[in-house]
Amino acid sequence: MANKKEKDIQLVEEIILGIENVKGEEIHKLDLRELDNTPCDFFIICSGNSNTQVSAIVNSITKTVSKTIKEKPFHTEGLENAEWVLIDYVNVVVHVFQKQIREYYNIEELWGDAKTTQIASNY
Repeated sequence: MANKKEKDIQLVEEIILGIENVKGEEIHKLDLRELDNTPCDFFIICSGNSNTQVSAIVNSITKTVSKTIKEKPFHTEGLENAEWVLIDYVNVVVHVFQKQIREYYNIEELWGDAKTTQIASNY
């Protein structure tokens, strides 16, 4: 069995794949492991253009992760209006935003000390 670190990296990769499968945009991975008092090890942040696309991204992430590594989210929040959906996999937390909501909350700046990687999309 893979250790915790390898499992988290695989989870991050599958989440990103799930986002890319439905053309989620501006994908950022924030590595919080070097920081003190963080809620998790990684944030994955992306944007959708509408509540329909945000919902599609969330569904794609949960299906991809469930199918490939048999993980289910501990908690999901925000699906009712699909402006900001949080998917909590305990060590990895995913934030799926509509663009204007993402700009307003600006999580990347809030966690500016984290090591941030922008994921280049293949579309």
